[in-house]
Amino acid sequence: MPKHNVLIVDDEAEILEALTIYLSSEDIVVFTASNGVEALAVLEMETIHLIIMDIMMPQMDGIKTTFKIREHLNIPIVLLSAKSENTDKIMGLNIGADDYITKPFNPMELVARVKSQLRRFTNLGSHKMADDQIVIRGLALDRSSRTVVVDGEEVRLTPKEYKILELLMVNKGRVFSIDEIYEKVWNEPVYASENTVAVHIRNIREKIEINPKDPKYLKVVWGIGYKMESK
Repeated sequence: MPKHNVLIVDDEAEILEALTIYLSSEDIVVFTASNGVEALAVLEMETIHLIIMDIMMPQMDGIKTTFKIREHLNIPIVLLSAKSENTDKIMGLNIGADDYITKPFNPMELVARVKSQLRRFTNLGSHKMADDQIVIRGLALDRSSRTVVVDGEEVRLTPKEYKILELLMVNKGRVFSIDEIYEKVWNEPVYASENTVAVHIRNIREKIEINPKDPKYLKVVWGIGYKMESK
């Protein structure tokens, strides 16, 4: 079974260290960040299934970070804060968090809540599997959990690599130009996109293809662009 990736965002090193130990003992892969800016950078590079987020942090606090994350991600967010007033909890849940835990906290209770959120997230994904899972021979992409499996083994893609693969798999057989891929994945006007897209395509092939030089999934259509082979 694929492991879950959890991102802990807190400016207290002791909390990062303690939660890393507790979550790692549950076979969870842990990533850490000390503020919202670092957290958004991690999300650009890694596939994360749940976030534990402190509220009061330097540079970008947990409230602003949650707002930013909710613009494009629907993964569970557990807020962790010294703010214990009911109004704080209500605001945290209203901005899109899935749970709210006050400091000081019981680490075992926090781990139990994390596992509960992951279980709900995974089960919800399985209920939507018919709509959310795209399978092309040995290549499977699950849009609910944002995971990719090749011949039964999960492969780790960066968020941009995942979005490119998702775009091509959802529209399998259709040829996309480099400019189209850039505009749809980066959500910005095209500027010197050829090398950027080509580098990501090469990285995807190295992760999903047995022989990247003779790909069976991600094909180039010379002079036009790229497509996902449908057969």
